[in-house]
Amino acid sequence: MIQQRANFDWMLKELDDGVPGIEMIVVLSADGLRIARYGGDPDAADRVAAACAGLQSLATAVAGEIPGSDGRMKLVVIEINGGYFYLMSAGANAYLAVLADIRTEPGMMSARMRDLVVRIGAHLTSPPRRNGQTV
Repeated sequence: MIQQRANFDWMLKELDDGVPGIEMIVVLSADGLRIARYGGDPDAADRVAAACAGLQSLATAVAGEIPGSDGRMKLVVIEINGGYFYLMSAGANAYLAVLADIRTEPGMMSARMRDLVVRIGAHLTSPPRRNGQTV
């Protein structure tokens, strides 16, 4: 169930155990590469990570239009028929994404995600890449 590229397994499992209805958790880089996942299949996690790159770019562009904003995206919540999608900034060039069913209460989910990011934010970073290589 856990695919890891770092030692995130217990941290992601803790989030999953603490909030009912989570289907998949994905940690991703800003350019849409999956860093780690909990739940779901690897191909689905890769598709979610790729889609999140576009979504975080769009959210950042919109954030720049809000007066007084620093232009940085913090949290995106999308309600879908049957569940919710959450995307949270989780460190330099890293994001935390969660897919959940309708049992999940959005306020609780965002608070738990924020707690996780605060505790392990330094580990949820992805160095910039150029031509597929870490810079």
